[in-house]
Amino acid sequence: MPLYSAHAYDHSKPVGSYWETTVPMQDHVYPALEGDQEADFAVLGGGYTGLNAALRLAGEHGADVALLEGGDIGWGASGRNGGFCCVGGSKHSLGELAGKFGQSAAAGFLDYQRRSIDHVAELLNAHDIEAETHSDGELCLAHRMKDMRQLEDEAAYLRKTFGVETTLHSREELAEMGVAGPEFFGGARLEQGFALNPLKYALGLARAAQTAGARILANSPVTSITHEGGRWRLFTANGSLSARTLIMATNGYMQEEMPGKPVKALSGRLLPLLSSVLVTRPLTVAEQAAQGWTSPLMSYDSRRLLHYFRLMPDGRFLFGMRGGTDTTPECDALTRKEILADFHRMFPAWREVEVTHVWSGFVCMAASLNPFIGPLDDAPHAFAALAFHGNGVAMGSLSGANVADLAAGAITPGDLPAVVSGPLKRFPFPALRKVYLKAAYRWYTLCDEVI
Repeated sequence: MPLYSAHAYDHSKPVGSYWETTVPMQDHVYPALEGDQEADFAVLGGGYTGLNAALRLAGEHGADVALLEGGDIGWGASGRNGGFCCVGGSKHSLGELAGKFGQSAAAGFLDYQRRSIDHVAELLNAHDIEAETHSDGELCLAHRMKDMRQLEDEAAYLRKTFGVETTLHSREELAEMGVAGPEFFGGARLEQGFALNPLKYALGLARAAQTAGARILANSPVTSITHEGGRWRLFTANGSLSARTLIMATNGYMQEEMPGKPVKALSGRLLPLLSSVLVTRPLTVAEQAAQGWTSPLMSYDSRRLLHYFRLMPDGRFLFGMRGGTDTTPECDALTRKEILADFHRMFPAWREVEVTHVWSGFVCMAASLNPFIGPLDDAPHAFAALAFHGNGVAMGSLSGANVADLAAGAITPGDLPAVVSGPLKRFPFPALRKVYLKAAYRWYTLCDEVI
């Protein structure tokens, strides 16, 4: 039984995102799998991770690779996210990672995050992908004065331990920067990362992978996976794909009830989490000034159930949030009310501004709270890269390229940061994951607003 209602996995259901309006329909069109086909490598998942894997295998390794996607390319998280190409990937702080893996390993993971951002920038340039990039770094905003003190402590720790410089800004300085709101009491700016149109990036990757020789097969949901004669076979309604090596790049959209050892190796170890986004009509200069928000910086608040937001190049405002625990139409309607209420509370001058698009999708959390790149247990020649904890634009991209190198034998797991090398742990009593989630959200809300 799926963790969430079937409504969330219906590939025929339009996402309803703003991003869909920014690309011609023909850019989405890729053939479905028909008949029985073969390849050296099969990649399951047509988001950033799978597309990067296919591009690396075809372009760098000259491999025969076929990618299967259940919906249109970018139908999942890669076509619905807020477009923040930034550091992140683990739910643990660098201090917590240093305590568990050692300071050197934590520093290595930090470097991996930076290289992930550079990797995306290099892909955009190398393949002439116009993805409406903007912003120079990102800004974390304290939603209470006590949280500003925590940002100050964290900035001092990062500077002393890892040599990372962040710029602290008072509430007054933020207002001068064009970053004003009733819930912003100061902030910390990191000079790394940029924003983009996530669907344009995903479709640009698909074109690049196809040009390199990869077969991109869309609207082909896999119903089961078998292993016989040293080869994996992925079955769809209209055919099958046979390959010696398999890469799982499904992230939060894997359906655990699907038969097959690679799915079994991941089942109970991941938890999809809902993230919701709204986009307004273009704001006039006067409207931006009335709210005091004129900055193009990617920004997010200090809540555990965070909000993230940015002013886009055309004047539209994007606002996102974590939350929601199911995907039925009734729950979707409730989530829509919640995100509108939060948006209007945090940006009161825009209460009457038309919101043109609201949508939701899954990010993916691992039981370990860390990303995973590596081989799958009891599944020969099967690999996975997933669980980027809401930061998959950058982390998922480089991880896709690296899992391709791993599958091709160009690197070993020891060449990857220890933080991403697993193992993938199971949640205790996996059937209760959504119960844990609801309890955690209640606790996080209490911590964010009361404690």
